[in-house]
Amino acid sequence: MDSRVSARSLASSLGGWRTREPAYEALADGIRLLCLDNRLAPRTALPAERELASALTISRTTVAAAYRSLRDSAHIESVRGSGSVTLPLRREELAGSAPGEGTIDLQQASPPAWPGLAGVFAEIAGSAGALVSRVGYDVIGRRDLREAIAEGYTRRGIPTTGGEVLVTTGAQSAIHLLAVVLLGRGDRVLIETPTYPHAADALRREGGRLVGVPVSVDDGWDLDRAEQAFTRTLPVAAYLMPDFQNPTGRSMTSTERLSFVAGAERFGTVLILDETTADLDIDRPDDPPALVSADPSIVVRVGSLGKTVWGGLRIGWIRSDADLIRRLTAVRSAHELGTPEFEQAVATLLLPRMPQIAAQRSSILRRGRDALITALEERIPEWHVPHPYGGVSLWVGLDAPLSSALVMECRSRGLFLSGGPRFSVDGGHDRRLRIPFTASAEQLVRATDILAESWAHVRSGAPALRVEHTESVV
Repeated sequence: MDSRVSARSLASSLGGWRTREPAYEALADGIRLLCLDNRLAPRTALPAERELASALTISRTTVAAAYRSLRDSAHIESVRGSGSVTLPLRREELAGSAPGEGTIDLQQASPPAWPGLAGVFAEIAGSAGALVSRVGYDVIGRRDLREAIAEGYTRRGIPTTGGEVLVTTGAQSAIHLLAVVLLGRGDRVLIETPTYPHAADALRREGGRLVGVPVSVDDGWDLDRAEQAFTRTLPVAAYLMPDFQNPTGRSMTSTERLSFVAGAERFGTVLILDETTADLDIDRPDDPPALVSADPSIVVRVGSLGKTVWGGLRIGWIRSDADLIRRLTAVRSAHELGTPEFEQAVATLLLPRMPQIAAQRSSILRRGRDALITALEERIPEWHVPHPYGGVSLWVGLDAPLSSALVMECRSRGLFLSGGPRFSVDGGHDRRLRIPFTASAEQLVRATDILAESWAHVRSGAPALRVEHTESVV
């Protein structure tokens, strides 16, 4: 046993779990989804049956039956005197593992590799003799790559030198390294909700206490809540995605950017800007100004080639003032030895081609977005389907809080998705579903067919909805 989850915490994570009958299977499915999303880590002790029953205001018999179902499906094991503990996922259930033939995996919102990438690999491999004569990894990044990244920022109106850039093994590595250096246990971190879940996990792992600021498809960032969060919690850092936010696809207006900068400058909060989706513009009508501060230590930028070029090219970077770059470099070797030379050489050749790459990505994403929107509006007209100007996904509004149940039903039909609660910081989003449009138009139309069939099944089986229907008939 590695950890324990309290009954109150588990009840909060489950959200609107009672999505079908029998109730014990709905509860078991809710816990299964928490395991699949890794919100319940393997070897986590579950609450005693009586404690969970009390927290959920249900009978102990229902909890006991749910635990029995979880034992039968090998998601937990129960030992007399020790309680019930979650088990490691089976290979076929591991997130990110290759789904079987005929299935559609939309858990990862990453486009296919840029078509010219194989040629760049071959070009670098042709000069492998020079690469293998070196150490093979670099703790701060190749000078030519850092200078190329710096030039990109300078062209955006953010003057940057190579000494203000640290190359990392992807954006996730960058976020984790920033959390290690900037946070102490118990420090408050302002963060959007919904948000990129792996960033939230990294910040929590280093002791950050997350303070959610709502962002929505229709209304953007809740600036009143943001101001209250700054004033009441004095956050050490804030994690934001200003452009094509994941999962909503929303981009900050000029007013929203200025508001967050003002709050950060007033309270000394470091703004960690995740710009990994910033170049995925499809048809944004305007080009908002860069989010900048007069104090160079306030704004830290994270970028990568994962979304724009290929998820398998693990090259990311941090752009900050030189002092923070030195601090990050000093502690990095305790966590990883550096970024591989081969990938850095590939990235160095790719950066001058980014306008061409961005145009190709825009075309692919446009086809996927438009095909998905059209299919959803035709097959499931009761859903609220947004029309984002870029990014990688739709943050779809369901007309009932059944996101988790829908995800489980879709899995049984060969469609893999992440439910709305996966992107929540403090619970909720049961009426939301993230649907990436990074797959082919054909796959997305087929996925919509599965969604429509699954939604009809889940909605008809939800007990609360059946009551509402009966009352309306009466």
